Amino acid sequence: MAVIDALVAVIPMLGILIVVHELGHFLVAKAVGVRVLKFSIGFGAPIGIGKLRLRWERNGTEYVIGWIPLGGFVRMLGEPYPGDEEFAPPIPEDARDDEFLERKPVWQRLCVVFAGPAMNLLLPVVCLVGILWGGVDRPDAVVGMVDAGSPAAIAGIAPGDRILAVDGEEVRDYVDVIAPIREHKPGDSLALDLERAGERFSVDVTVASQQVRDGFGGNEEIGWIGISHDRRDARVALPDPASAGARAGLQSGDRVLSVDGVAIDGWEELEAAHRAAAAFATWQIERPLPMSEEAHAKVAAGERVGWETEGLTLQLPRVNALSELGAVPATILLGRVVEGKPADRAGLRRGDLILAVDGEPVGSFRSFVALIQTSRGRELELSYSREGKILTTRLRAQEEIVEGPYDIEAMAQKIYQIGLAPQPSLLAGPMVEHRVRNPLESIPEAVSITWNMTARYLEGLSRVLDGAVGADQISGPIGIARIARHSLDRGFEEYLHWIILISINLGILNLLPIPILDGGQALIYMIEGIMRSPLSMRAREMANSFGFAVLVLLMGRAFWNDLTPFWSRFVHWLSGSAP
Repeated sequence: MAVIDALVAVIPMLGILIVVHELGHFLVAKAVGVRVLKFSIGFGAPIGIGKLRLRWERNGTEYVIGWIPLGGFVRMLGEPYPGDEEFAPPIPEDARDDEFLERKPVWQRLCVVFAGPAMNLLLPVVCLVGILWGGVDRPDAVVGMVDAGSPAAIAGIAPGDRILAVDGEEVRDYVDVIAPIREHKPGDSLALDLERAGERFSVDVTVASQQVRDGFGGNEEIGWIGISHDRRDARVALPDPASAGARAGLQSGDRVLSVDGVAIDGWEELEAAHRAAAAFATWQIERPLPMSEEAHAKVAAGERVGWETEGLTLQLPRVNALSELGAVPATILLGRVVEGKPADRAGLRRGDLILAVDGEPVGSFRSFVALIQTSRGRELELSYSREGKILTTRLRAQEEIVEGPYDIEAMAQKIYQIGLAPQPSLLAGPMVEHRVRNPLESIPEAVSITWNMTARYLEGLSRVLDGAVGADQISGPIGIARIARHSLDRGFEEYLHWIILISINLGILNLLPIPILDGGQALIYMIEGIMRSPLSMRAREMANSFGFAVLVLLMGRAFWNDLTPFWSRFVHWLSGSAP
């Protein structure tokens, strides 16, 4: 069934992409006066029942819809067959000299060749215009969390502030906020227009830098001011066991559900509700229970285990700020430490509260993860709180292979980890529907998104060519089929997202100057234009043979990457060492 599911998902995907590609060649060939002998959607005999056939002729072109839905093809007058350049299809009796592809000016032949890849790059624009017309949910431009000691905190930005403009440019959502921040260099001044409780004001923030993974196994430095869209959960940590909160029975890891009957969502609501309470406030809390031996065994085996909790009611004295109770947000309160990993070997335990890395306070788990993943195995000093004591330990993150999208082995990544997970402490920020139905606005936005995705793909391709990214990251047809199946399982939007990515992939790859690909054919046409004479049949055969060999090598490597995990599992099974 898995194979059938994959075919059901991948056949429409590849069929659409290839037909769109061939449609580009067809439309431009018709436009410049090249006679198209046949345009087929699908392969094989025409679909038909009895005498009815999905085949017809019009203006000298045979149109066919075939039984095998794996794309399609275009056959133009005078176009040689790849691999057999000495054979050409029969020439119609009414064919004119100016209808042959090879007799057209070089610029027209180049237009025909480039039309296929151009259509693959145009398809994402069309899809994105449709997505924008229907509307898509995006994170609202509201600050959910501010890292302690960050440039944003120093500038006075607070959770709940709505960002209206960045450097004078109005923003529609949080994506418009974070993108220009990432592009700024350390030391740059950033002007933010904000709204708080109905009042508008402006602040200048000095941009700092942050090291993050670049998606290709390396590190990159981005602009950072310490704001996040996620909100802090109402989960508390108490570094000092002698604090007023601890004496009242509050413990690290407790999640506050309500204060005096008022339901609590996030940390800011908890602060506000407690300030509004009388002399004493009644807190309903949810407390994680110690893990059982059975749960520990499951975690050690790599299984996910849900938290068991108990409900409690506590009476806490009213204060102006929760810090007076000794309570702070459980930003990085450890919920699990994996046995045998660097965090475990360094002595970290469940319930520890991470405070700083290399002496610098860590304001969010996102920042903590960025520090670990970009450390490249250098020694780190972690400060943490346990039972009221401030302790330090040293460790080195180790490089590990983690699952790729949809658990596809060929897309797995190597990242640095220390083997821990925090107790859940974040809530999703507010979302807003982004809908653009004016084509004068949606088309430029769709073009911009497509351009950014294409630039990202080209960067990845260049990393493969210069050896920075291993060729084992290349996926072939089997990998694409698995992507198609899993993305379709997650919904049409996810499926469409991968159609857009693979369409860009197909468009760029076809532009490579490899004979038999469109880019290689274009190179031949340009050489002929410079020489002012066609290449000999022998030269064309040699070029196409070389191109075919290169493609076989590339496809062979892609197939190897696709099949290696299955082959490895088979060898383990055969040797009796399968897990």
